[in-house]
Amino acid sequence: MAATGGTISARAAKAATTTVPIVFTTGDDPIRAGLVSSLARPGGNITGVSVFTARLGSKRLALLHEMVPTASPIALLVNPTNPDTEEEAKDIQEAAPSLGLQIVIVRAGKESDLDDAFAALLQQGARALIVGADTFFTSQRNQIAVRAARHSLPNIWVTRVEVEAGGLMCYGANIPGVYRQAGVYVGRILKGAKPADLPVQLPTAFDLIINLQTCVY
Repeated sequence: MAATGGTISARAAKAATTTVPIVFTTGDDPIRAGLVSSLARPGGNITGVSVFTARLGSKRLALLHEMVPTASPIALLVNPTNPDTEEEAKDIQEAAPSLGLQIVIVRAGKESDLDDAFAALLQQGARALIVGADTFFTSQRNQIAVRAARHSLPNIWVTRVEVEAGGLMCYGANIPGVYRQAGVYVGRILKGAKPADLPVQLPTAFDLIINLQTCVY
């Protein structure tokens, strides 16, 4: 029995065995990531919970617009090395016209890219910021939050840890809840269930958190 967190570790576990049961948690599309062939019928020895963080981009855009309705253009910070970047950007760009918003996309894949990314979004007149769903941005949450505050950019993230680091707000799956869902599957498999018979689950609880200590500008 193996439990993994994240797509990379899930892929490694799947490549290592076709017999040991695996339960994953991932923010990626598990079909596109090559973990399962179907959400309803995962097949093989692997199943789990997918957060589908990239598909919530349009909801984050709407929430940020509600918080600061006069802010436009809105910058979207993405990691060009993330395979879900294109889907997330498309989701946000398609939702923007109905809200009367313009989207500016800036990219950063390593720490040294952040200054250039902020310089680019400021040059293009961005007045608010959506931070894309990516573990790199989570690791750089303090640096990004400081830059956003320095330039008076209201911002929205994926999880509460970024808000605790100084971000303004977040919207995304409740991560402890996701791991509880995965834990239930681990228990069922230990009692005899087969991963192939357990559909990949989606989150059942979501967090909308606003940092009252962060200026709304």
